[in-house]
Amino acid sequence: MRGGTTISRSLWRWRRNPLRRREDVLEAWILVIVWFVIAVAGPVAGVLASHTAAHNAAERRVERHSATATLVSDASSDPLATGTTGGRVDTTVRWTAPDGTRHSGKVPVDEGMKAGSRVTVWTDSRNHLTTVPPSATQAGVDAAFMGAASSFAVVAAAAAGYYGARVVLNRRRRAAWAHEWEDVGSQWGRAAN
Repeated sequence: MRGGTTISRSLWRWRRNPLRRREDVLEAWILVIVWFVIAVAGPVAGVLASHTAAHNAAERRVERHSATATLVSDASSDPLATGTTGGRVDTTVRWTAPDGTRHSGKVPVDEGMKAGSRVTVWTDSRNHLTTVPPSATQAGVDAAFMGAASSFAVVAAAAAGYYGARVVLNRRRRAAWAHEWEDVGSQWGRAAN
């Protein structure tokens, strides 16, 4: 019973009615466009963002490779001498790239490691140190999150656009009502004479 009244209440803007204004028809068309954007653009944005995030993660996994590096010095626990982050210390390491060139750089290692210890580092295609690439599971989670966030952003933007348009249309309706009341009020004053 209520479903029928809800539908009939939402469709009143489309019926011929002497009280219907241009603003009412415009609001109805804006609402149709918003629902179209939510139904089509929201999912499309989510799928595209998810695909892009998954593709970027796959590129990082292909581009980055691990190498075994050797600590040049002891991992000092002095937080003023080196950057300490949660039991890890930035320490200089050296490694040999797959092309045979030798490289060095600073990476965070566990505190207290001795010089000569071996650690695994990750490098990019130019043999610069980089972060660990995301695992397939982490890439899937990130892609799903990006897809959901993008879809939500489109839906939120469409809803905000609708409510912004509705505020403008309500102002126009109120101004039209005020103008009509002024006309009616001036007629009432004449009729009383």
